Amino acid sequence: MNIFKINKIMNLILIVLVVYSIFTFVNQQATLNSYKEDISHYSAQIEELKEKEEELLATQENVNSEEYIEKVAREELDMYLPNEIVFVDISK
Repeated sequence: MNIFKINKIMNLILIVLVVYSIFTFVNQQATLNSYKEDISHYSAQIEELKEKEEELLATQENVNSEEYIEKVAREELDMYLPNEIVFVDISK
């Protein structure tokens, strides 16, 4: 009878350990999946920022050029050269 009780206790301990191991494994997989999503999100964000940096570096190289200054003056400041005729589209 004593051996039978020890066998039951050992089986119970084994079942508890297996259930705990499965629970821990599932929990760790969920955490890893969350980290993988974070990695992909941050990788996409890094790519966007690299593209933005390239655009800014290209703009920085052109900022002192006469063409760039004229473009900004026309498009953003509505400035025009003297004796230049400007047509305004009133349908917009």
